Amino acid sequence: MKKFVSILGWVLLIIIIVLGIGATYIHFTGIPTYDHPQIPDVKVEITPQKVEKGQKIASMLCMHCHSNNDNRMTGRKLTDLPSEFGDIYSMNITSDEEKGIGKWTDGEVIYFLRTGLRKNGTYSPPYMPKFPLLSDDDMQSIVAWLRSEEHAVKATREEPPISDPSFLVKLLSQVAFSPLPYPDKVIENPDTTNQLVWGKYLSNKLYGCFQCHCADFKTNNDLEPEKSAGFYGGGNTLINLMGSEIKSLNITSDTETGIGSWTEEDFLTALKTGKRKNGEQLRYPMLPYTRLTDGELKAIYAYLRTVPAIKNAVQ
Repeated sequence: MKKFVSILGWVLLIIIIVLGIGATYIHFTGIPTYDHPQIPDVKVEITPQKVEKGQKIASMLCMHCHSNNDNRMTGRKLTDLPSEFGDIYSMNITSDEEKGIGKWTDGEVIYFLRTGLRKNGTYSPPYMPKFPLLSDDDMQSIVAWLRSEEHAVKATREEPPISDPSFLVKLLSQVAFSPLPYPDKVIENPDTTNQLVWGKYLSNKLYGCFQCHCADFKTNNDLEPEKSAGFYGGGNTLINLMGSEIKSLNITSDTETGIGSWTEEDFLTALKTGKRKNGEQLRYPMLPYTRLTDGELKAIYAYLRTVPAIKNAVQ
């Protein structure tokens, strides 16, 4: 018995040492760097139509995290992230050639947004969304807006401090997340005459509603959103305006804990005005989506009705 206890003690000691070495390696190496990628040669045609479309998309995907108090895309501290991610700042994405992305080619911007990988091989951690399923037209519209003369993206040398990601983020970047594959074919716009196809694209591929309304950011699947844990069942940890943790709501078709009892009108009212069916105000960081058309909102509602119901009561 004493020999068994002794052996067990040595085994545990070795495990502790190995884990300690691994943790030390992860702590000091941080976010991994990869081989320099082959960036596609892409040149986006900048048209008023593309800029307008890109501005609309950016208003819901980019501005909240990257804009300062002057509505310039200089980057800021991301106070909406759970504290477990560390001290995180978004980056300057204005057209400034030194502090922003003024020297990036269109192909480099698109490659980064799709894969999370910069031209020098550095990887953007999980808290930076990736858009591998976005249509080529929508992606190019974002780039057109970034290249435009609009106030938000005009060159400025202002930049936030360097982020200090937590050990958790470093660990996830080392063992759970990696650059996403770059599409090997053209991604067409969705068929907007098919409401379910359009709604699925808007919810999962463009605006990424599932990112917040699944169980946890750490288990989301960007390439196959339906495989994300708790798909649209809510419970993910978010941060409100007071800096307190709240949980995202269940928006599956469950009639008791989700929005199964909501009519299309209830849904449109909530997303356009910020008021839920019971009259309560939607909680930050959920904001009214005033830029979405009724057609887009109806398509999203129609798609959510097809998502398998999850019984998950979120307080």
